[in-house]
Formats: sequence, C-alpha cells, structure tokens
Amino acid sequence: MKKRDFLTLRDVSSDEMNLILKRAIQFKAGIDANKRPLIGKSVGLLFEKASTRTRVSLEVGIYQLGAKAIYMNAKEIQIGRGETIHDTAKVLSRYLDAVVIRTYSHDTLREFASHSSIPVVNGLSDSHHPCQALGDLMTIIEKKGRLRDIRLAYVGDGNNVANSLIEAAAMMGINFTLACPKGYEPSSDILEKAAMSDSDIAVVREPREAVRNADVVYTDVWVSMGQEKEADKKKERFKKYQLNSELISYANKDVLVLHCLPAHRGEEITDEVIDGPRSAVFDQAENRLHTQKALLEFLLT
Repeated sequence: MKKRDFLTLRDVSSDEMNLILKRAIQFKAGIDANKRPLIGKSVGLLFEKASTRTRVSLEVGIYQLGAKAIYMNAKEIQIGRGETIHDTAKVLSRYLDAVVIRTYSHDTLREFASHSSIPVVNGLSDSHHPCQALGDLMTIIEKKGRLRDIRLAYVGDGNNVANSLIEAAAMMGINFTLACPKGYEPSSDILEKAAMSDSDIAVVREPREAVRNADVVYTDVWVSMGQEKEADKKKERFKKYQLNSELISYANKDVLVLHCLPAHRGEEITDEVIDGPRSAVFDQAENRLHTQKALLEFLLT
C-alpha cells in the first residue's frame, strides 16, 4: 500500500473526508467498539509544541485502536541536538508505522514527509491544523445534521485554524466568512484556491457583518504559541473581535458556538458564551478523539 500523508485537509478528497467523518461518528456511537484494527502497530508522536487535546486524544485513540503510542519531545531526542530531519525521518520510518508531528514551521512537516516511508500526520503547524478541522466538521454534523450550505463565521486571527477551516469549507460546501483586522488575514494562497470552489468564502473587517445570520460562530486565541512578543499589540488590535453575548445576538437563534481551545476567557470569548447553551466547545474537543481514530485507521489499513 502506497503511504498517504495528512499534512493539510487537501491530502484527502471530499469523498474520503466524508468516509473519515462517517467512521468517526461510528466510533463515537460504539460501533465496532471491540475491534482493534491497528493491533501490533506503533505510532510516533513527535512534538515541538506543548499540547493537551492533541497529545491526550491521540494517545487514548491509538490505544483504543490496538496500537502503541510513542511520545517524543523534540528536545529529548537527537533532532533537538542537531540531527537532521532527513536522518530522523529515515530512522523513525524503520521503527514506526506512522508519525504525528506537532511543530512550528510547516516546511518541517514537508521535509520530514519527503524522507519518510511511513504516513506523516500534521498534529499542528503554524500554517495548518487539519486534525482540528476534522473534529470541527464532525461537531457541526452532530449538531446541525449537515455541512453543505452551513453559514460559518470565524471571528479573530487568520491563523492556522482559520486556514484549515477555509479548506474544509471549500471542500464540503460550507459558506465561510472571517472577520479580522487588516494585516491578520488567512493565507492568500488558501483563499485563492477556496475561491474556485462552490462555497462563498469572504474576509471582512466588521465582526457583526461576519456573524449576521450565521449557523456556526467560531473563534480562537488571538495570540498563538510562539507569538508571545506580539501579545500586547494583538490584544489591542483585536478588542472588538471578542465573541460575547452582544455579538452572538446577530447570529441565528440556534447558532452553534465553537472554539478549538485552549481559551483565554475574557479575551477572545466570554464565560457566558463559552459556557452558554449554544456552546459545543467540549463536544468539539471530544470529537478530536474520534476523528483522529478514523483518520489513523484510514491511513494504516
């Protein structure tokens, strides 16, 4: 079987994504709960960045699939002491059946994948967060019953999460509007590709314009890992982009509120919204487990 990588959502087709989401829903429902499709396999978790949801959901999911998770902090193996990506990829390919990498530069993932003979999964990079987007899509299906023609509003920084959501929207027929200050837009390349889809994709400045009549409203932290030096500047620029009750009132009455976590409560989202009746934030976090199980099964069987 030819190896498949999952560095961005576009590494699978729309039909394949639908199959992964359907399988994730089956996993959550307990269908085939006793099957261990990956028994005897080992999956490496090579992390440069700290993690709660990505690490724990993967370790638990890999165990439930019958495989063994091998966690590797980049600072504690030889790549942290100067061993090349080329050599690390070649060696780990001899030991493991797949590797999930959580890193800063997306180029690191590309280089690793080019030298690896096993599937490489993007657990997060500065440009993309495709595993998060899979969990988001599953949550929307659970709560709204469909993806096509859903109106998804994203308020905040045009970061890696936003980039992957734009790709998801273009692939799955979601209409997507993002509100951000000038200079904080998502990747222009991703926007250009998304513009060729049947989905309506737009970037605006006013949060109310983005949220008006939305079915789903999404936000993320304003200051991502590695951007701490910009914290004060970004917090000042994003003040009016807070997801609060006043802003949510412009969306549909049955709006779904999402946040990929961790949340900086009182900054990009208020307590009353994240803990409110329209929030599915913790269902969304749980769904990382099920979608990643479905993804690994897809890549390794």
